[in-house]
Amino acid sequence: MPSSLARRVYEACHLTGSFRLRSGQVSPEYFDKYLFEGQPDLLRDVAQAMVALLPECDVLAGMEMGGIPIATVMSQLTGLPTVFVRKQAKEYGTGKAAEGGPVDGRRVVVVEDVVTTGGALLESCRLLRAGGAVLETVVCAIDREQGGRENLAAEGLLLRAALNRRELEASARTR
Repeated sequence: MPSSLARRVYEACHLTGSFRLRSGQVSPEYFDKYLFEGQPDLLRDVAQAMVALLPECDVLAGMEMGGIPIATVMSQLTGLPTVFVRKQAKEYGTGKAAEGGPVDGRRVVVVEDVVTTGGALLESCRLLRAGGAVLETVVCAIDREQGGRENLAAEGLLLRAALNRRELEASARTR
């Protein structure tokens, strides 16, 4: 199933043209991760593959912004409650980093769409832990294999990915 899923995700998200990257460089191709999240059947299938990676837990924590739709579908598939995690705590209202329910003392699994280096993800994990979450695992749709796994491991976090960059690239060659 991963190769079939990888092919479907790649076909939905791989774009060609001229794209300015965050680095300022221009690339002839781009991977738009939001395109798989906008297709109900594909989103459900990715979420189902991620559900299979879950350890025992009490709460799913969807990362702003791409992790939120995936965590919501995973919640529907598992019956687990979901919180929605901001990149930084609000400076107004409740001042929370995680909206939607308590995490204190609960086993939380963070849900992310794509992990590259894990920088912003690590900061959000620190906020969840500061709020009392018992957090050991991050589950993602795609590991870009650019250091995120190692950076998360350095903070005591295990990364489990439904797909990785190599699988996506290999699926493109088998079309």
